[in-house]
Amino acid sequence: MTEQRGEEREGDRPDTGGHGAASDRRAAGGGGAAGGRRQAREEETRAWRELVATARRTVADGLVVGTSGNVSVRVGDTVLVTPSGVPYDRLAPDDVTGVDLDGRQVVGSLVPTSELPMHLAVYRATDAGAVVHTHAVHATAVSTLVPELPLVHYMAGALGGPVRVAPYATYGTEELARNMLGALAGRSGCLLQNHGTLTYGATLDQAYDRTAQLEWMCRLWLTASAVPGLTPSLLSPHQLDQATARLRDYGQSPRT
Repeated sequence: MTEQRGEEREGDRPDTGGHGAASDRRAAGGGGAAGGRRQAREEETRAWRELVATARRTVADGLVVGTSGNVSVRVGDTVLVTPSGVPYDRLAPDDVTGVDLDGRQVVGSLVPTSELPMHLAVYRATDAGAVVHTHAVHATAVSTLVPELPLVHYMAGALGGPVRVAPYATYGTEELARNMLGALAGRSGCLLQNHGTLTYGATLDQAYDRTAQLEWMCRLWLTASAVPGLTPSLLSPHQLDQATARLRDYGQSPRT
């Protein structure tokens, strides 16, 4: 998430002009090798292109507005992450922004997303290869209504089970990261109360697909719940377990 705080540095403020705003921030940071930071490696450059494409997709698909979300991908011990306050259509190949697992910036000069604590918490606690955080409207609406998304569809099994809602905490804080991890236990996605969604996966595509699936399930429940005089039927835990078992074998087998 990239809402801006008044006390943050200039680099944390949203760009209001053209790509020159991001260029000014790079110049202020002294370039990609400033402060002992290194240049991006070839593998990181490839991963950055995929990250930017995924971030732009969240906007195109209506899961975020402006820069109100963030995406990251792990390459070895480096986490590449969208920078704070830079519209995704302005990110360039040389804007690679990366930190180590302790949050120290090791690549680039743009300020990382303010939601870095959440991303790093996921990587430290799981085998995630990528993380997607959005402010998807239906999922955010559900997060204000219930402590857990009702079992309205068996695709909850693809996220590990009933999707929980993490209690509200101020964005960008360690408290929010802790709340998120609690809701994420045994799951690959959760809702953040009055805030949005977070999902992870082995790849950027998988993390994004889980975000899109979560938003769809939230929209489904809200739509069904809005019919006057009727209550949506829900799956039982046993029915979900059966569907989850079948989902493990869903899709094509890897080619040998």
